[in-house]
Amino acid sequence: MTKAYDHLARWFERLNDDCGYEQWSQYFLKGLSALGAGQRGLEAGCGSGAFSRALTRAGYRMTACDVSAPMLSEGMRLAREEGVDITFVQADVASMRLGKFDFILAPNDCYNYIAPARLLSAFRHAASSLRKGGIFWFDLSSAGKLREKVADNVFADDRDAVTYLVFNHCRGDRVEMDVTLFVRRADGAFDRFDEQHVQYIHETEQVRALLTEAGLDVLRTEGHLGEAAAASDRVNFICRKP
Repeated sequence: MTKAYDHLARWFERLNDDCGYEQWSQYFLKGLSALGAGQRGLEAGCGSGAFSRALTRAGYRMTACDVSAPMLSEGMRLAREEGVDITFVQADVASMRLGKFDFILAPNDCYNYIAPARLLSAFRHAASSLRKGGIFWFDLSSAGKLREKVADNVFADDRDAVTYLVFNHCRGDRVEMDVTLFVRRADGAFDRFDEQHVQYIHETEQVRALLTEAGLDVLRTEGHLGEAAAASDRVNFICRKP
């Protein structure tokens, strides 16, 4: 079994084409403008860079980092196809040192991949990567979502070119996700690929406390696209470096 996203990277955006990338990107664009964020941004845990591409098209100067080399390769390919200029860097968000930015954006579960013991270090590195007054905006899949909807469940997506299966198991503070891909070859046969993902369950109040300890002011928390956090599967943490 290979690392997370070693094979899924190629298919990630296509398998998530129902997540509403355009509306989601507009949510961030409006929010960053309202907060008075500067123009130089970092997308942490960028995956294949969908949000960095949207922000670049809107005029922001984006750097995008991820720990997964296959994800970065896919991100660079898509950026070239769309003709947008993004700097891609391989880095672990829990230990990144990439310079100073006006804002850091980390959508779509990036920090769920960080173990609780490393979360404070990750927030401190984010804070040290921001200019004074900079914005740190990230989301988490909520504890309720992971425990009640994802854990001990099976998800599948069957398409002409690829079939995706994921078997999820709760193990205390984490959900282990066994992912299988069947990818159609040119001759019509399928290749099978297996990889494991681990997402950690982080409680909202504990996250807020760690952000404060890391030297960040939590401006607000809200659910997906600004809905009420209590009713949402996703919690956004919107912070400023004082």
